[in-house]
Amino acid sequence: MIVAFSVTPLGVGEDVGEYVADAVRVVRESGLPNRTDAMFTSIEGETWDEVMDVVKRAVAAVEERAPRVSLVLKADIRPGVTDGLTSKVATVERHLTAEQP
Repeated sequence: MIVAFSVTPLGVGEDVGEYVADAVRVVRESGLPNRTDAMFTSIEGETWDEVMDVVKRAVAAVEERAPRVSLVLKADIRPGVTDGLTSKVATVERHLTAEQP
């Protein structure tokens, strides 16, 4: 299972990087495979409980310092698939390479 999520603190001004870093720190310390880009952090795990626990703790880390928190979440639930964070991107890259003249 891969979950991509975005945690946004509200009511703290325009510069939210410090707050987002608190959430990303929780994800990285979880030990689960993860990747952060400009819009989302993706995390991969075996079960709902495992992944959602990390998401919940990431939100709580932001919630400790922000009066309001927005969460956007998208999940790819596909039992038996591992290393999806890497393999899904590799598949797209393989198709892009095959299109080269």
